[in-house]
Amino acid sequence: MTDIEMLKREVKALVFDQYGTVVDMQGGLTDVVREYFQEKGSDIDPSRFVTWWRRTHFENSMIDSLCARGHTPYREIGHRAVDFTLERAGIPHTSEEVQMLVSEIEKLKPFPEVPAALERLGARYRMAILSNGDRDMLEAAKPHIGFPFDDTISVQEAGAFKPHVQTYETAASILKLDRSSILFVANHTFDVVGAKSFGMRTAFINRRHRPFGQTPHMPDIVVENIGELAEMVA
Repeated sequence: MTDIEMLKREVKALVFDQYGTVVDMQGGLTDVVREYFQEKGSDIDPSRFVTWWRRTHFENSMIDSLCARGHTPYREIGHRAVDFTLERAGIPHTSEEVQMLVSEIEKLKPFPEVPAALERLGARYRMAILSNGDRDMLEAAKPHIGFPFDDTISVQEAGAFKPHVQTYETAASILKLDRSSILFVANHTFDVVGAKSFGMRTAFINRRHRPFGQTPHMPDIVVENIGELAEMVA
């Protein structure tokens, strides 16, 4: 069992995944796709479409990292993923429509409890983002999140997508902190495993109430949302 009091004494910074952890990616993009499908006259379930879009994007980003032939921008992989998913769904579309859908990622809103929880956590810890998003996408998203993170780090700095070890190593280097003094916070199992295997402390935000799975790299903290995390460590 994690010693929370010891963790609070030793942790200096909280580093958050952005998409799906701080901002509601599934819900926000589902709303956008619902409106888009209404204009197209499609009766495809928009939430299911977004799930396939995100799965395709994740698969393509992992292929990009494993091939190690240079980092492809998040936006470019997003365009490929949306184009493929629309084609698979049989929906005629233009490249402008693909670009519009991907651009909506920059406008996603935080989960309801997030702003107050971040303020509370920020009173005690250095606060940072580590995201697979491109630098300019993360910059554009800042006004929609509404919390001034101390650091916003794109994996472009590392040249690979999370959970590549270089992404967490780069974040620790930029923050100038020992890995064990960082608590990494994410809604995604793969991201928590990546950070934990690098040596960071980790918190799993289990919004979907799903099992974490068997791995040598279990999270130090499991909570339902970031508000609950703030109650525990702020």
